[in-house]
Amino acid sequence: MPVSDYQNHQPGGNHDATRLTSGNLAGSRWGLRGVEDLGGGLKGVFTLENGFTVDDGKSSFSGRLFGRQAYVGLQNNWNALTLGRHQTPLHDFDADFDPMAISTNYSILGQDAAFASRADNSVKYVGTFNGLSARALYSFGANTGAGAFGEVPGSPRIGREYSASLTYAAGPLAVGAVYDATNLGLAATGALTDAEIRRASLAGSYAIGPVKAYAGYRWAKALGGATLPGNLGANNVSNLYWLGLRYLLTPALSLTGVAYFQDFRGTKADPWSFVASADYALSKRTDAYLNLGYARNKDGSNLGLTAGGPGAIQGSGFGTVAGSENQFGAVLGIRHKF
Repeated sequence: MPVSDYQNHQPGGNHDATRLTSGNLAGSRWGLRGVEDLGGGLKGVFTLENGFTVDDGKSSFSGRLFGRQAYVGLQNNWNALTLGRHQTPLHDFDADFDPMAISTNYSILGQDAAFASRADNSVKYVGTFNGLSARALYSFGANTGAGAFGEVPGSPRIGREYSASLTYAAGPLAVGAVYDATNLGLAATGALTDAEIRRASLAGSYAIGPVKAYAGYRWAKALGGATLPGNLGANNVSNLYWLGLRYLLTPALSLTGVAYFQDFRGTKADPWSFVASADYALSKRTDAYLNLGYARNKDGSNLGLTAGGPGAIQGSGFGTVAGSENQFGAVLGIRHKF
């Protein structure tokens, strides 16, 4: 999915940049899925999903072959239990309640990239009961590609992650809640073995004809020497809010607008980000889109529009803008699904 991307106030010189990048509304991917009927309604399943950057052909996720997901397990009509590398319940929750639906950039991921998190060495349960969906995950070492290896004899907390969510959907209304706790300790050095970030979020959506409204709140707290992405000190708390609308103007054209605001406790460095998106379906499998974004910083905050870009802090959009400047950006792209 190639993208033509413009952003001003770049770090390291405060210059503008125009470039060809990969991904925006969604990262490029390919994969394999399999299902075997074991009888009595029980099935064996597996998923192997690769992420790559189409502008240079490289694998994403630190060069992993199957960095998006890689798991095997069992499922029936209501429940699934799988083992491997998974999207976390926090990731699944955001796919339902962020108006930008986990766009790689120009979304909530700039404010908190954990909403697109994945966990290695994990066990995941998914249950569906009429309109209620339940998810739970436990990882013995959540991110072996980033140093928080986990599975360390005598140190079971290092790299550990546990998360759970409940979502209820009935007619035009959907509501959900999720909790996640991730240990950031480094197995190689034993540093920050008690460092942990805890997150909890509540969100909902409501559809009226072609219009769908979204609202959400996420609380986060850093403990044991951990630092929240974008915050200016350790052991702090932040509150993140978002509000947005999606409007299906025609069967082919959808418009989305959303505002995100993060309040870091004890500081005035509280950034806003705003996104407007237009997506036009050229066919059932191909769409073109235009996204406009604006990040508003003050009192030392440094939020940019590109999550995980050069200089980013823990994969977020912080550090991707010069100093405390505001940033405007625009992307024009095309996406093909097969």
